[in-house]
Amino acid sequence: MIRIGANPICWSNDDMIEIGGDIPLEQCLREAREIGLEGMEKGNKFPATAPELKAKLAEFGLVFISGWYSTFLLERDADAEFAAARADLELRKEAGAEVLIVCECTRTVHGVKSAPLSTRPVMTKAEWSLFLPRMTRFAELVKGFGLQLVYHHHMGTVVQTPAEVDHFMAGTGAAVKLLLDTGHITWAGGDAARVAKAYANRIGHIHAKDVRQPVAARALAEDWSFLDSVLEGVYTVPGDGSIDFVDVFKSAPNYSGWVVIEAEQDPKKANPKRYVTMGYNNLRRFLKEAGLV
Repeated sequence: MIRIGANPICWSNDDMIEIGGDIPLEQCLREAREIGLEGMEKGNKFPATAPELKAKLAEFGLVFISGWYSTFLLERDADAEFAAARADLELRKEAGAEVLIVCECTRTVHGVKSAPLSTRPVMTKAEWSLFLPRMTRFAELVKGFGLQLVYHHHMGTVVQTPAEVDHFMAGTGAAVKLLLDTGHITWAGGDAARVAKAYANRIGHIHAKDVRQPVAARALAEDWSFLDSVLEGVYTVPGDGSIDFVDVFKSAPNYSGWVVIEAEQDPKKANPKRYVTMGYNNLRRFLKEAGLV
């Protein structure tokens, strides 16, 4: 079953909280319900406890999907990471999530507005050898807790490029699933449909955002930071950029789970309700054309 949700980053940014900082949580949730979304991922304005989180979303007819968790497996082993993640795991499970969204954030630059993407961390062979088994072990511990780990490849981090995604998937075990982010893989020079096809049986979550290629090209040519690129509009909602989403969905014909609109934009330039409505309507059409609904 396919369910369409959203991340509140479409309204209010988490890496740079002043972006959309004036938009109340209630506006975000009310508009999400009016658009037709079924669930929401967690943002910085959401309640901090599972009962409050579930209750707040239920006010607007929404359910909790999950939320980002930063791993630091280049700095600590899987058991230490699992201990550090305990509160986050409990919150997600108690609030009704089925997946844990993780991204390795050792030395990441994606949240540093002054750091060009060219300064992002690149793992050595020794670091890969350390990281991959630790991620597999961590995923196994998370699975034992009752959640499915889904790994979020991301600009500005140690798993950014198509080659790095391939290396990551080849070196981790079955307990690790992929969060396919169409926008991040495209901006990183990859083909979202190829990644979907290559790992169709291991995709556990999808973040759906589109890329404005002229902005992406300029961001790379002029060595912008991730956040400056976002502010300039590198990302948009599905159907408003360069990605062929029908091809992406056809490449993962057996996918079942959430498709989450996660288009990071400046709400002063891109009205959240108007753009998320556009993305929702486009996604429904793309999914139907691809035969997934």
